[in-house]
Amino acid sequence: MERCVVHCDLDTFFVSVERLLDSSLVGMPVLIGGGSDRGVVASCSYEARRFGVHSAMPMKLARQLCPEAVLVRGDMDRYSRYSAMVTEIISETAPLVEKASIDEHYIDLTGMDRFFGCWQWTRELRRRLLKETGLPVSFGQSLNKTVSKIATGEAKPCGEMQVLSGEEKPFLAPLSVRKIPMIGLKTYTMLANMGVSRVHTLQQMEADAMRRVFGANGLVIWKKANGLDDTPVMPYSEQKSISKERTFQQDTIDMRMLRKTMLSMVDELAFELRKSRRLASCITLKIRYSNFETFSKQAKLPYTSSERVLSEKVTDLFTKLYSRRMLIRLVGVKLGGLVTGSYQTDLFGDSLEELQLSEAMDRIRSKFGTRAVTRGICL
Repeated sequence: MERCVVHCDLDTFFVSVERLLDSSLVGMPVLIGGGSDRGVVASCSYEARRFGVHSAMPMKLARQLCPEAVLVRGDMDRYSRYSAMVTEIISETAPLVEKASIDEHYIDLTGMDRFFGCWQWTRELRRRLLKETGLPVSFGQSLNKTVSKIATGEAKPCGEMQVLSGEEKPFLAPLSVRKIPMIGLKTYTMLANMGVSRVHTLQQMEADAMRRVFGANGLVIWKKANGLDDTPVMPYSEQKSISKERTFQQDTIDMRMLRKTMLSMVDELAFELRKSRRLASCITLKIRYSNFETFSKQAKLPYTSSERVLSEKVTDLFTKLYSRRMLIRLVGVKLGGLVTGSYQTDLFGDSLEELQLSEAMDRIRSKFGTRAVTRGICL
């Protein structure tokens, strides 16, 4: 039985949500991000991209490139609600859904042709999303995730594309190698230095040659270039979580030490999120007193992996939860409602310096271990 995989991407998602709420932004160059020049661009409209603006660019540079752009401070809570709305609509009828990020889904329709044409089903879902959410959405459909994702990119803005079985290689051949998922600037530069700029050239290369130059990733890239990808669509679940706990050698009410412990756990968990390219939408704090009574309190969050956002929330939860003035035996922090995503920090509240600090600390931890470096904590 041939696979059928659909990739769904909400076009310029943050900008599109803002335009739903303010129609004057339609057709205008729009920058989504913090209100300060010290921040970065979280998202931008196609009109702004024509000036060379792109996501994660310093806001100061973006405003220099496109001085007439309208700056809108982002609202991750709002975007999370619209993302959940889209996920709910897709999940109502799709047999298998993977939420790849806040604005991206994969759908496995394998076997649906026996009951309903897969392409017809895909087009009707797109029409329903447009009607019920008002958000522009693009779709790609093929035998696998890689080709479908690339097809979505070619269908934008607000379009749809089907790549039939056997047409994968001809479809990919004329495209830039940058279109292949997992090829970043560094890999692209290496390929360009080898004289490889189009997928067609990659398709002609020997797989072993790619492996010798790029290691195991080289073989993966070669397969993707040839339209080969057996990666399964993984069921979407909000139940995934990561957590840390600490039981103290002696029960304590040392507020300085308790706060330092909680924030250190948040720091490590946030790094773990970013390392695995995930975001959390729920945080839970647990306290166990010296008499072994255990209490917990949780709060919903806009999707995030920002230490600052998570630290502020866990501090607030502790203030609300710790009311008995008893010795504490254990504290624990859990992050739940995880989804895959690349919005690694709070792009609307963090300055460029804070983002660069997080990236530098992540590099050190990746090389020397999670506890190799920690943030200074004001007590």
